Amino acid sequence: MDLIQAIVLGSIQGLGEFLPISSSAHLILAPWLFGWTDPGLAFDVALHFGTLIAVLLYFRMDWLAIAMTAFGRSASGFSGTYYPKNFLWLLALATIPGALIGYWLEHQAETVFRSPLLIALTLSVVGFVLFWADRRLRSRKNLEKISWGDGALIGLAQALAIIPGVSRSGATISSALLLGIDRVSAARFSFLLSTPIIFGATVLKLKSFLAAGVGLSEIVGILTAALTGYCAIAGLIKFVSTVSYKIFFWYRLALALVIVAVWALR
Repeated sequence: MDLIQAIVLGSIQGLGEFLPISSSAHLILAPWLFGWTDPGLAFDVALHFGTLIAVLLYFRMDWLAIAMTAFGRSASGFSGTYYPKNFLWLLALATIPGALIGYWLEHQAETVFRSPLLIALTLSVVGFVLFWADRRLRSRKNLEKISWGDGALIGLAQALAIIPGVSRSGATISSALLLGIDRVSAARFSFLLSTPIIFGATVLKLKSFLAAGVGLSEIVGILTAALTGYCAIAGLIKFVSTVSYKIFFWYRLALALVIVAVWALR
């Protein structure tokens, strides 16, 4: 793999992991559209490691505050966002469905779920759900008011992201909006919830990653994914504080139409 491809795929992973557009779909579509070879497992793990760096770096003080409050310690001054005492356990509960589904359907995710037409369908459907959820939003809840039931439902939505095109952030943000959680809180909860999932996916494949060897392409992929991921997190939180999520619906719909057109022409 040349460095241009590593930068492109690293950027796709970093942006797609946190924007509600589906990184897995884009990483499947890029080689399909441009005729690139499969970059392999080592590079895939490198990209996930890059996004893990991004989310940990951006929310480093938030995770400290969450951990301290969970064990009855004062977190004053650690984060500008208040987290209730049960927030760490709420995130743990919401992580379980995604972890189980990811384990059970890993083979399908690497085979039958990679169809371009299926991706076009999921991009469109989940994009519309995000658009509808955003339009009907009547903000009632912030992070403090997320209940155990809310966490469980958002966790179930995250499990659907095993299907490329659904988008982990798209599914979790849509479900949070439908539960009456405000736009910024929905994004923050989605990003915090992504941390254990990305961490687990990286650790499970770490042995294979090290066995394959780390080359320049993997290093470039890690750095690119980390940088673009950090920018995506910061940008989305700032963007949705004043603007809606509807732009992502139009992007997803346009991409779905491109996929169908290319498939038909081929």
